[in-house]
Amino acid sequence: MVGMRYNMTGGFSITGVCVAILTKKVTKVLQDDSVGLEVVIHTDNPELIPPQCLVASRRAQLSAVSHSLCGFAGLLHSGNLPNAQSAHHKEELLKAIKESQVALIVFSKNYATSRWCLNELVKIMECYKNENGKTVIPVFYDVDPSHVRYQSESFAESFAKHELQFKDDVEGMQKVKRWRTALCEAADLKGHDIRQGVESENIQLIVNQVLSKLCKTSVSYLRDVVGINIHLEEVKSQLKLEINDVRIVGIWGMGGIGKMTIARAIFDTLSYQFEAACFIEDIKENRCGMHSLQNILLSELLREKDNYVNNKEDGKHVIACRLPFKKVLVVLDDIDHRDHLDYLAGHPSWFGDGSRIIATTKDKHLIGKNDVVYEVSTLVDCHAIKLFNQYAFKEEVPDERFEKLSLEVVRHAKGLPLALKVWEEMKNNSNSEIVEKLRISYDRLETIQQDIFLDIACFFRGKVKDHIMQILESCYSGTNIGLCVLIDKSLVFISENNTTQMHDLIQEMGKYVVKMQKYSGEASRLWDVEDFEEVMVNDTTNNPFIGTKAMEAIWLQYIQKLCFSEKSMKNMRRLRILYIGGFHIHVDSIEYLPNSLRWLAFYHYPWESLPENFEPKRLVHLNLRFSLALHHLWTGTKHLPSLRMLDLSYSTNLMRTPDFTGMPNLEYLNLSYYSNLEERFPCVSGESLEYLYLHDCYSLDTFPEILGGMKLELEIKMERSGIRELPSSIQHLTHITKLNLKDMKKLVSLPSSICMLKSLVELDVSYCSKLESLPEEIEVGLEDGVFFVFPRVNEGLRSLEDLDLGYCNLIDGGLPEDIGSLSSLKKLYLIGNNFEYLPRSIAQLGALRHLYLSDCPNLKEFPQVNDGLRSLEDLDISYCNLMDGGLPEDIGSLSSLQKLHLDGNNFEHLPRSIAQLGGLQFLDVSNCTRLKELPDFILMPELYFLHLIDCMSLEEVHHSLGFFQKLTHLCLYNCKRLKRFPGMCIDSLKCIRTWGCSSLESYPKIIGTMKVESEIHMLDSVMCDLNSNSSFPHSLSQRIVSLQHDISDSDLLSLIRVFTIDHPKKKIPSWFHHQGVDTSVVSVNLPENWYVPDNFLGFAVCYSGELIDITAHLIPLCDDGMSWMTLELNLSRDSKCDTELSDYSECETELSDYSECDTEPTLHFFLVPFSSLWNTSKANGKTLNDYRLITLSFSGEMKKFGCRLLYKDDPELGETLLQMRENNDESTKRYIEIRSSRYNNSVHHDSVTNEASCSSSMKQRSHSNIHGRVARLFRNIATLSCKPKNLA
Repeated sequence: MVGMRYNMTGGFSITGVCVAILTKKVTKVLQDDSVGLEVVIHTDNPELIPPQCLVASRRAQLSAVSHSLCGFAGLLHSGNLPNAQSAHHKEELLKAIKESQVALIVFSKNYATSRWCLNELVKIMECYKNENGKTVIPVFYDVDPSHVRYQSESFAESFAKHELQFKDDVEGMQKVKRWRTALCEAADLKGHDIRQGVESENIQLIVNQVLSKLCKTSVSYLRDVVGINIHLEEVKSQLKLEINDVRIVGIWGMGGIGKMTIARAIFDTLSYQFEAACFIEDIKENRCGMHSLQNILLSELLREKDNYVNNKEDGKHVIACRLPFKKVLVVLDDIDHRDHLDYLAGHPSWFGDGSRIIATTKDKHLIGKNDVVYEVSTLVDCHAIKLFNQYAFKEEVPDERFEKLSLEVVRHAKGLPLALKVWEEMKNNSNSEIVEKLRISYDRLETIQQDIFLDIACFFRGKVKDHIMQILESCYSGTNIGLCVLIDKSLVFISENNTTQMHDLIQEMGKYVVKMQKYSGEASRLWDVEDFEEVMVNDTTNNPFIGTKAMEAIWLQYIQKLCFSEKSMKNMRRLRILYIGGFHIHVDSIEYLPNSLRWLAFYHYPWESLPENFEPKRLVHLNLRFSLALHHLWTGTKHLPSLRMLDLSYSTNLMRTPDFTGMPNLEYLNLSYYSNLEERFPCVSGESLEYLYLHDCYSLDTFPEILGGMKLELEIKMERSGIRELPSSIQHLTHITKLNLKDMKKLVSLPSSICMLKSLVELDVSYCSKLESLPEEIEVGLEDGVFFVFPRVNEGLRSLEDLDLGYCNLIDGGLPEDIGSLSSLKKLYLIGNNFEYLPRSIAQLGALRHLYLSDCPNLKEFPQVNDGLRSLEDLDISYCNLMDGGLPEDIGSLSSLQKLHLDGNNFEHLPRSIAQLGGLQFLDVSNCTRLKELPDFILMPELYFLHLIDCMSLEEVHHSLGFFQKLTHLCLYNCKRLKRFPGMCIDSLKCIRTWGCSSLESYPKIIGTMKVESEIHMLDSVMCDLNSNSSFPHSLSQRIVSLQHDISDSDLLSLIRVFTIDHPKKKIPSWFHHQGVDTSVVSVNLPENWYVPDNFLGFAVCYSGELIDITAHLIPLCDDGMSWMTLELNLSRDSKCDTELSDYSECETELSDYSECDTEPTLHFFLVPFSSLWNTSKANGKTLNDYRLITLSFSGEMKKFGCRLLYKDDPELGETLLQMRENNDESTKRYIEIRSSRYNNSVHHDSVTNEASCSSSMKQRSHSNIHGRVARLFRNIATLSCKPKNLA
């Protein structure tokens, strides 16, 4: 007997004695993913089943079964009908019958001899009568239907035997009566008598009928698609399936109207009627070449995945040669080029008779003239209201309070399908009337709002809002209000990253409006290169652009050949925006630019100057960056009262600057990389100036003169310029907020007046290697020459927040004694200087948060804190050669300190008060080769990072470190004398590195709070296993990742801990008893009663390779296809915990020099928590022990794997493992087939040893309640983990 059932609700079963009813061709049809068919074979004599039907697990996907007709007939004639073998099989079969939608009963002469078949028939007929939607199809094979109906001939003989057997059994005779009734009812149904005719043809008719029922069920989702039935009937009428020709039908309409939904519905509904079918989705997005689409088509239709062709011309030939005798259904979704049809379905002769090709497109012209086009219409009002209510209110009839809103939105949408967002699913077509509906909203905008909308649609979509606002504000008044109106009308929205966006269909509508202007001779905007060339080259021909005065904006990202027509440019008297992003070559010169321009951006401007007749009185923005040919802007002075931004940066051949006196409102001036300046820098008005960028102007030797009053803020960047000194008059630039003088190699002095800049917030004079001091206060230093002395503060610079004096040759006295007067200072950079002592007043910097003193090799000591520096968060005193006493004894009073860099110093001991830094998160004492001990960490509960690299003299770390529940990174590289290290809390641990710690007696023990006891249970066992041969891991890291699951009763179990070990031997620890190699799917059969309440923790998994995504499935023994438990482990993604610690990412870089070159894969192991995998709502009444298989599917390469069931009480673990060993060694055909290709069943280990054998490796934990509990867990697991041996 064969039971065949569709895996999803609404499938079908085939019951009776049919073993091989499907031909190879139909089998391939059923193999389609959308069918998901499964075949189950039951018989008392498996030898009678065709060999190709036998599979190891006694279940198989249909792809493994290709039955022959002789096998079908042979089993029927053999008379070996199945009998009920167990109550379990009965329950499974009855469940299959009840859940199936179609029952196929195959009657033969010997059918009535089987009581099992007769009982099954009674159940089928009961379901047929009691449940709507059930279909029963009787098939009469080598038997007359009347013999079945009246129980005559062979049926009479069988019933005589049954009645004789039950003659003294009243209940048995009642059963016989039910059998007769069921046979009579089944025989009365419409079925198939296949005694006559060709058997294969009869079987094909049966299969077609079953598949038609199946397809009707499989497209049940269409009931929720509003209005789909109307479209289906229209397309079916266009397909004309009753005609045996090859036909191409186009489904045409605007974007978002539902073309793909209709095509998919047609495909799902009709594909069973064809020998093969293929649906290629979203063709226009293909980036792999036409031949890749051809390979997809051939693979799907020939049912053999392969790379058939390497170029599209060969593809045409192969399709035409391989498919002309095959009846196929092909759907090509969203074609946007004629090549898509030409190379995928170029001619009807390519396909067999009866084939149908369906193409969806937004462009009607892509469909052949002789082919049929179905235009998708908009929804009628009743359907539009129903659809809007579905999306907006999740119901068909919303609250009456929203009825008016629904009607208004639907009326505004004009019948478009996705009515929830009125504009989101509308797309123009140049010949479509639908586009005109879009203009309703556009026409209702005010003129300025229309202009802003068209600018964004044509030029600015996806650009940063602030930049767009600068452009728009140069052209229009009320820009902010206009943009808000567009947002309110859902025409524009601002993205999370502050870019201006609109739906692509809205953008197309805006461009359509401009294209319509073009055809009327009033085009207002140009963005297309071909249109631009038409304007500039064909200026003497009859083209629609010439003569127009409507052109307002030209925006070209790139053009191959650039040329400007003087005639055309003179006609553009309203041109306000001209943007040229780049070009390859240019022709002639530019003779004219419209004076109406407001925004001119021309990168790589190819001429020496702008046209002499260019007088742009309203020009707001002029950007000629990267213009290497530019020598000067113009001759003389031009009055540009509106100019606010001038950018000539990277124009390295500019010989002279323009006269800025004609630019009274200039706000932004950028002349960076202005390297060939031949004259003195002209005066600049400071009344409006906000930004002055002159960095990398090597020839500039004098500070520019800024005249007039100033605005509130002025930012000056002059790094790497050639200026020798700052004028004393700089004190009059009272509103300078940022002054960057970094790396000015010629700068020799700073005026004392610089300290009078009361608005100055940032000052950077770092790397000014020739900087000395005030001219009248030059002090002779050591043999190396003069040293810089920073001017006295004298209570000035009250607003200064950021001061960088790095590598300025500062010595003792170089910093002013009154530096503590900088009351607003937050960042102070003093790296790379030569002083021995710091001014005592530095401790008075109450606002200071960051102090950097690294690489000051002469520094003797850091001054006493004296309860100062209360705001200091980051202190870097690395590589200063500090000895004992170099750190102040009161360093512990830095109550806000979070990061402390002490690496590269020479002290042996740290001040005791350092243990009082309660807020410290980062401590680096690497390369302190003389350091012998570390402080008590008990008062540093916030410590995240601890670096002890190359601490050669360190022998022990204080045990208090084991209490830390926030420590994430611990680096112990090359601590050669380190012998003992306390336990490590894994609640937050991400990485521990121990490479080169050759004296370490044992690997740090892992402890934690109760919330991670399961992970501790696993981790401690694995580490004990690895350490049993005294070969410590080089590193252990942990990544916390989120799970994807749908737990119904808890949202707390959303994280999983993945541990990674870099171990010399690269072997799966033997603690993982179930091991294998090189497979993508791992399957483990579970023993009976494997789940023990309040004891089972989860599935411990280990594998080698890269971090990849893994999907876990827990599958029941009686698999109904609907009760699987699924958990997705996105191990390849970084967790939230990782990103939160991004401030410390530099630590990983620092360690890169210490990492070993090792290309071998690391070991990853983790615990799949039972509570995260189990979901009672999906169990369909099954208990946990009804689930007998767990599978793990790996998304990438995996070299080796191991798995183990983890329990709290390990004494029970030994027996469980033994049973698992037996279950995995014996035949498991009654379970689901194990799909791992090279699964190693030989590596099964029992972890039972005596406790004494590993007692030396188990150290006593803390006596706190938490640690006491953890210690007991360690002792329990230790008895199972230290010296594994094979099970006998």
